[in-house]
Order: sequence, then C-alpha cells, then structure tokens
Amino acid sequence: MAETTKEMKVVFERPHALLPVVTNYCPGCTHGIVNRLVAEVIDELGVEGKTVGIAPVGCSVMAYDFFACDMIEAAHGRAPAVATAVKRVHPDNVVFAYQGDGDLASIGMAETVHAATRGENITVIFINNAIYGMTGGQMAPTSLPNQITQTSPYGRDVSKAGYPVRVCELLSTLDGVAYLERVTVDTPKSVRNAKKAIRKAFDTQIAKKGYSLVEVVSTCPTNWGLTPSEAFAWMRENMLPYYPLGVYKDVVADGYANAAEAALDRAKDCPLVVPSEEGSNS
Repeated sequence: MAETTKEMKVVFERPHALLPVVTNYCPGCTHGIVNRLVAEVIDELGVEGKTVGIAPVGCSVMAYDFFACDMIEAAHGRAPAVATAVKRVHPDNVVFAYQGDGDLASIGMAETVHAATRGENITVIFINNAIYGMTGGQMAPTSLPNQITQTSPYGRDVSKAGYPVRVCELLSTLDGVAYLERVTVDTPKSVRNAKKAIRKAFDTQIAKKGYSLVEVVSTCPTNWGLTPSEAFAWMRENMLPYYPLGVYKDVVADGYANAAEAALDRAKDCPLVVPSEEGSNS
C-alpha cells in the first residue's frame, strides 16, 4: 500500500522576531502578550533586520533577551532619547521603545514629551498597569485616585500626590504626534485590536508620518495582590473608565499627509509660522 503524506498547515507558531526563551514576567502578566504582538508585526512587515528596540528600566528591562532584532538598553526613562539618537543616525531603520508607566510617565516624562513634540519618527509601546511593577508595587504617575499601593497604603491622596497622568490625552495636544491609540489585551478581540494598533503605529513610522504611541492598559496581578482573572476584572471596572480605549490622534485619518502638515494647518493664522507670499518676497 502506497504511503500517503499530508501537507501540514501551520496555523500558530512563535514569531521569528521573538526568541525561544523563558521570560521573566510574572504569571498572568500581559507583557508577554504585547511582546508577541510586537514580534508578529515585525515579522509581517519583514523588518526584523533593520529594527532596533529600546529596552528601558522596569519589568521590560530584559527585553533585549526576548526579541530577535537589535536591542539597546537605556537608562531609566531615557528610551525616547536613545530612540531619537538611533533614528536620526539611521533614519531608514524601524525604531521602537517599549516602556512602562513609571519609566515613561515619571522619570522619563521630559523625554517623552519632547520626543513627541519634536515629531521624532519613532514608535513607543507604552504599558500602563497603574503601578511600579519591577521595584515592588509603588504608586506610579498612572495609579488611580484612592488606589492602594506600597507607597500609598491608604490609597492615592490626590490632595497630596495629584491626579494620574493620562498619557494619550496629554500627548494628543502636541503638534509632532501623528498617531495615538489606547488599547488593552484582556480578550481575544482586544488582542486583535491591539495588534492592529501596533501595526498602524509601525506603519506610521515607516511612512515617515511622525511620532506614534500605543498605550496598552494592562494588569499587574502580583503587585495588585489579585489572581490574573481578578486583575482583569479590576482593570475593566476601575482602569477602563479612567483610561477610555480608542484613537486619540490620527493625522492621516484627519486628512493630513503627516504630523508636520497638520501642525502647519493648526498654525495657519500665525503670520510668523505661515508667512504670506507677499511677505516672503519682501
């Protein structure tokens, strides 16, 4: 009897851009999901050989061990500055920073705001789990009012600590920003939406549209003191009302070629910014 062979179709496998290693993330942490989505996008775009990722300090501090593309370790909060340098020296490379909320919105806030307002053509993947994860669960700039953390055992007191930083809302006011979206990864549908957003952010950079950032509202079961399923429930009940999902800026969808064109239009009534033809000839 002739031996028959069947062609096997691979329907699910590890992305090539994600190395076959054990990560350091806690059980139930969503970093692993987001790492995979970034790697899938790199694979689909075929840019692994010219992609440079920036790993800062935080739970993603060892991301250089997880991705197959070139990676650089940055000092705490300095990922946007390092990404800016790489992109300016190698403008045809794809450069992304992968940052947590303490890193991006606290010690790195100046770098974040200025890279965005300069319109640096980089992509930032921002993990917002409302707490400092790696260092033991301290209050972060994104910790919610009344949220209990290691450094706010009675809850975040806004009269003393101020209110949380809403990063997408903040950056949406800056002229150099081309694309901002807030997503989550708590369900299969949410994961698919998050991947679309990450893909769009990378596409925005490749097309030289300007600065792009995807904020992923995430969980931290370990420091929240919850099981993974309880953490997702807490996130939906408390974080999503405070950090609504959606697109916060998309200059292309608004009809502009890039962030610079959109910025010029917003300043069209300022003669210093947009000189008249008569003035320019004088």
